[in-house]
Amino acid sequence: MQAFQRTIEFEEELAEKFSGGTTNARNKETTSDDEDEGGGHNKIVSDIRKKYEKKLAAPSDEDKDKQKDLSVPGAGFNFHGIISSCFEPYMTVYIELEEKSLVDQLEKLVQEERWEIEEGSQTNILSSSMQVFLVIRKSLKRCSALTKNQTLFNLFQVFQRILKAYAAKLYARLPKGGTGIVAAATGTDGQIRTSDRDERMICYIVNTAEYCHQTSGELAENVAKMINPQFADKVDMSEVQDEFSAVITKALMTLVHGLETKFDAEMVAMTRVPWATLESVGDQSEYVNGISSILSSSIPVLGTLLSPTYFQYFLDKLAASLGPRFYLNIYKCKHISETGAQQMLLDTQAVKTILLDIPALGKQSTGAASYSKFVSREMGKAEALLKVILSPVDSVANTYRALLPEGTPLEFQRILDLKGLKKADQQAILEDFNKHAPAPAPAIKHPAVAPTVATPVATASVQIVPSVATPAVSITPSMASLKGALANQEDVLARAAALGRGAATTGFKRFLALTEAAKDRKDGPFRKLFNA
Repeated sequence: MQAFQRTIEFEEELAEKFSGGTTNARNKETTSDDEDEGGGHNKIVSDIRKKYEKKLAAPSDEDKDKQKDLSVPGAGFNFHGIISSCFEPYMTVYIELEEKSLVDQLEKLVQEERWEIEEGSQTNILSSSMQVFLVIRKSLKRCSALTKNQTLFNLFQVFQRILKAYAAKLYARLPKGGTGIVAAATGTDGQIRTSDRDERMICYIVNTAEYCHQTSGELAENVAKMINPQFADKVDMSEVQDEFSAVITKALMTLVHGLETKFDAEMVAMTRVPWATLESVGDQSEYVNGISSILSSSIPVLGTLLSPTYFQYFLDKLAASLGPRFYLNIYKCKHISETGAQQMLLDTQAVKTILLDIPALGKQSTGAASYSKFVSREMGKAEALLKVILSPVDSVANTYRALLPEGTPLEFQRILDLKGLKKADQQAILEDFNKHAPAPAPAIKHPAVAPTVATPVATASVQIVPSVATPAVSITPSMASLKGALANQEDVLARAAALGRGAATTGFKRFLALTEAAKDRKDGPFRKLFNA
């Protein structure tokens, strides 16, 4: 490498002396590097310079004219690379040494990383990331002082591998879920448990990955500017940036899963409340206070450490997880009385309020409007479910169809179980629910009318012979089924009228009548909850 370096410097001396130029920026950078490293291998070049300076101290008139011609900008010969280009095919050893040095320094930096941020630090990124880019810049500076051709491009590919390796180190540092026989036996398989320190570290990893994503792009831009134009189009850091983006996504989802695990105890406590035997509605339940305590402990720290973009992403994922989970957890409560449903509806509204207050708790208001709509929609499903449970038995099917139009018969049957209805009592309600389930209407074929003369009697039809000479009507099977369906419908309506429900012959009127009757049978607090 010393021979290569001296050759470069010799070419610079020739260019300076015979091309009329001055020492270019590359030579200055090299000199600066040599001074910083304390190197003294410029002695030979300096001696050559002094020798020719003495020899040319008193040139003849003819020499002056030649030197004047050569000193004109653009005149003379381009000395750059005329000798040093011979080294280019043999620079693979240099690249291997640089890569080994970078790998060793990366391992050392990761081992020395404390995964904490010192107090008073202006940034929330890990120090190892800044050190990694510092050693990369030094390596780039050394190589660009020697060559800006294939060797520099090969070194750029080394930078890509080093940064991907660093992204893998960040990814591996994220907390993992429980695995193995013990985790499976204890029911913690796949669950991610995070402490307060873990949550801070995850935020640092998110910020560090974002810093590396941005800085790697800037590094590619710098290399593209200095490298030979034929390699500039190949300089790309998109794959490296994708690696760091994956780290960010994984880290944020780890935060969400960590909070989900903290909610496990509260979800279990919710199912253990004696909802079937509650005597009165009081303040919000203890499990709601537990959810509030967990969020109050974690959210302010996360809001301080995460950028608004990533904090908003975290909130959306948290709401998308907790809302449906709370909804499904209602079905695990086995039996819920009317008083229990009123208390649970009060708890649901309290949980929704807690979730809506998270942006303010994290001191970030960006995207709060869209987040509020999302939370209201997800928690609104749980509120609708509880209102169905609160509805009277004779109107529960209509209430379910009105409040949960996307519900399934299986979910409706589970609601009847929550209401404590016996299987025998459920049968009639389920039949009525299935009867009114939306289904595509069958196509009705109009019967054909034909005269009796010259019309053979088909085996699949019944011919009615009139007493007078009038055309007979041939009744096809489709007409017979239509007639039977109409008769069946009239029979159903007649039975409904006999039961005192004849006034509600249409679905909409019947629903209104049943709903009003249900409200009249309940006191003030229930009416408020039902109309909420």
